[in-house]
Amino acid sequence: MNRPIIRLYGLVALLFALLVAFTSRWTVFEASSLRNNPLNARVLLEQQRVDRGPILAADGTVLARSVARGEGIFERTYPTGERFAHAIGYYYTDLGSSGLERFRNPALSGQDHTNLQNILDQLQGKKPRGSKIITTLDSRAQQVANAALAGHEGAVVALEPRSGAVTVMASTPGFDPNALRSMAAFEKLAADTKGRPLINRATQFGYAPGSTFKVVTATAAIDSGAFTRESMVSGRNDVPISGVPLQNDENETFGQITLTQALAHSVNTVWAQVAERLGKQTIARYMDRFGFNRKPELDYPAEEMSSSGEYLGSRLLAPTSERVDVGRMGIGQDKLEVTALQMAEVAAAVANDGTLMVPHLTGRIVDSEGRTVEQVTPHVQSVVMKPSTAASITAMMEAVVNEGTGTTAQIPGVQVAGKTGTAETQIGNTINNVWFIAFAPASNPRVALAVTLQRVPGQGAAFAAPVARAVMERLLHD
Repeated sequence: MNRPIIRLYGLVALLFALLVAFTSRWTVFEASSLRNNPLNARVLLEQQRVDRGPILAADGTVLARSVARGEGIFERTYPTGERFAHAIGYYYTDLGSSGLERFRNPALSGQDHTNLQNILDQLQGKKPRGSKIITTLDSRAQQVANAALAGHEGAVVALEPRSGAVTVMASTPGFDPNALRSMAAFEKLAADTKGRPLINRATQFGYAPGSTFKVVTATAAIDSGAFTRESMVSGRNDVPISGVPLQNDENETFGQITLTQALAHSVNTVWAQVAERLGKQTIARYMDRFGFNRKPELDYPAEEMSSSGEYLGSRLLAPTSERVDVGRMGIGQDKLEVTALQMAEVAAAVANDGTLMVPHLTGRIVDSEGRTVEQVTPHVQSVVMKPSTAASITAMMEAVVNEGTGTTAQIPGVQVAGKTGTAETQIGNTINNVWFIAFAPASNPRVALAVTLQRVPGQGAAFAAPVARAVMERLLHD
């Protein structure tokens, strides 16, 4: 073989290799980026022809499904309307997606199959079909939560403490995903800056937690060994905290009282002094264990979740920052902004003997052939405290419900452990953001939850605790 022929052969081989490389780039290595390019109209047309998998509640209630509209086109519908809107989200090829529809899009649209599997399906004449998502959500408890929140801005998140399964995720005001079939309807909801119905208040844009944060401070106090639940601290009014006198609710004053009594009656000056003695480093360590200062590990779009912690404007501050007043942070004030999901995790960690489980909305994923392709199993997120500490905090939270500020959360025949919270939004007025966190039964918890309501004329005991009681009763009877 002469030299020119060898050169020609080498050139042909090189060109063929380049052809394979560039073809592989778009069809294999960068297929997902090409598919997700918003300018790729072909993908939008293809997605309309996919029989997108349904989303179900834990009891089989259909929350989202695709319906054939003729000519091979499918349209997404939401049989339960507003009830699960924020948890499930929406999916429209021209508007985009949110919630679980967005996070689980690869499985729902069948894009989690390998390229080889897709080719084999096409050769066999199979139409593209997505997988079914079976969630952990309880349809009846969700309905109770929405009814209890009606007329308020607020949220409820309930978890199974032992597994991290999310059984309730409700946020009001809500929206009907079925109404988002036109850009005009979507823009109208997006333009509502007062009610902000598209915002999931369970996971986004937190509020001051008020006295519910005292559970975090109590955990740090007891688990670090600095205090016990029987430690005595002065509960007098107007104790200087960071050089500025701090008031108890209604300026009530106490003598030397135990930490259990101080939590039951939500004595601000006691917990502010405890936080100052512990110091920023200790409080920060336990906040980190509870999951503060970063986004939750929930199977939900990261851009639809907020970190809970201290904020200066829109910037998240480290709890050790010189700008943080540790005494007031320790009672849920200062610059704290937290979500309902985060405070539900606080309650769940205490309920689960001090261990926080990774929260999850997905129970299992079943492909179009009926095979379970993924079973979500419980995973430990962090060990927050010793079991003995969790037992002490549980006893203290039981006192809150039995004889303290949380008596409105009592359930006959069931011991509830809880904590109220009230954060003033208008100094001098009685308009507050209110909270209640709890778990039950206290001796063998099956549910942990957080309730928050914004701008109500009263306290957490009057508004948030009854909502929590109603949701817990429903979940405990399921």
